[in-house]
Amino acid sequence: MENIQKNKRELIGIIVSDKMDKSVVVQVERFVQHKVYKKFMKRYKKYHAHDEKNVCSIGDTVKIIETRPLSKLKRFRVSGIVKKTV
Repeated sequence: MENIQKNKRELIGIIVSDKMDKSVVVQVERFVQHKVYKKFMKRYKKYHAHDEKNVCSIGDTVKIIETRPLSKLKRFRVSGIVKKTV
C-alpha cells in the first residue's frame, strides 16, 4: 500500500536560526487584507522544522511540510531547499 500524504500543509520560508542540532527555525511571510481599510499587510510566523542532515543555513529559502509531532515545538520537516545562499 502506498504511503500517500493528504492534506499536509506545505509552506515556503526563510531560515532565521540554525543553532540547534537537526533543527531550524523558518520564518513564513503571508499577506492579509485589513478588514476595514482593505490595505494588504505582511504577517510573519516562525515554525520549528526538522533538518535531518543539517544542510540548511541562515538565509536559505526552504519548503517545509507538516508532519507528526517530533518534539515539543517541531511539527514540520524540511522537504527541500528552494534557494541556497552563498
